[in-house]
This record gives sequence, C-alpha cells and structure tokens, in this order.
Amino acid sequence: MDTHDNLLAGPPPTLLPQWREAEEALENSTKAADVAARFPAYSAAWAALADEAFAQGHAVTSYAFARTGYHRGLDQLRRSGWKGHGPVPWKHEPNRGFLRCLHALARAAQAIGEKDEAERCAQFLVDSDPAAAAELNGS
Repeated sequence: MDTHDNLLAGPPPTLLPQWREAEEALENSTKAADVAARFPAYSAAWAALADEAFAQGHAVTSYAFARTGYHRGLDQLRRSGWKGHGPVPWKHEPNRGFLRCLHALARAAQAIGEKDEAERCAQFLVDSDPAAAAELNGS
C-alpha cells in the first residue's frame, strides 16, 4: 500500500516549551519587570508589561514591550520548528505569551497611528489561532 502526504495540509501546530520557573515567578506576584529582567526570552512577562503600560495610558511604552516579547517569541517559534506560518494554538499555555504580545502589539500600533502594522498583527493573530484572537479581543 502506497501512502502519500497531503500536500494541501498546512504545517503542524507549533508548541512552545514550558518555562516553569518564569511561569511560577509571574504567577507568584513577582513584578513583570523583574521576571522580564531575569527571563528576557519569556514573552508572557513582556505581554504583562505591555498590558500594564497600555492600561496606564502609555501606548508607546506598551508598543515597545509588546514588540520585544513578540520578537523573543518569534525566535522561540523558529527554534521550535515554525517556518513562518501555521497554527500557534492558544490552548497550549506556553504559546499564550507570544500570542498576547502579538495582540498587544496590534493594539498599541493602532493607538499610535500605525494602522498598517496594527492590521498585519491582527491578521497574524487570527492566522495563528482564531480562538486566541476571539479570547484576546473579548469576542
């Protein structure tokens, strides 16, 4: 029997590794800035910083934090086999830091008038996982 790969199927979901120590630090009320300083590749800390800055009305600072976490997350995705497209599931907890940074980057870009970037990031979030977009956008 001859088997063939489905050439139309997309790439498999990318699942980032867990960061137990960083997760525990952030969950135990350690300041997000302290967690980001100790674990600079941990996107969830950058996402928390971006959310805090945005809530305080500091869109540019939020943008900078979100962009840092986004780029650190892209590095991790690539190391995990991601080839620039394909699902990054929200249901996999370690992916959420990256997805939250992507959402925060879209939000901050919109707030500072970077409409094209905001649209690209929003579409990237939907392409990564529509459930993430729905959850983060409150829909």
